[in-house]
Amino acid sequence: MLNRSALLLRYKTPAVKWINDADPAPSGGSVTLEEINSDLTVYLISDEVAESPEEVRRWVKANWCSLFESELEGWYTDPTLWPKRTLKRFDEWFDVECHSMLVDTIGTPIEDDEAED
Repeated sequence: MLNRSALLLRYKTPAVKWINDADPAPSGGSVTLEEINSDLTVYLISDEVAESPEEVRRWVKANWCSLFESELEGWYTDPTLWPKRTLKRFDEWFDVECHSMLVDTIGTPIEDDEAED
């Protein structure tokens, strides 16, 4: 097992509406809630954070802006398309899931493929 926990942001309907409305040149189709939530980004957090829902919430309140911006950038890299970011909007757009049991089934070192050598 890894000494980390996993945090996921499960999208809600208002976020999907923004994604579909923000594209200045739609590619012919809208994405659905089910499609978006079928492959989510996993954020690794400390085991201590995952010990209770209160600790998870405290961590989210301290880090919501960077999480929000990471998710927005995954859809549109142009920040002028992004909505105003507030904790209230974050809560309206995402359900937070925390998973404390991570098992490494590969057994080789974990590497950051974007890290500079």
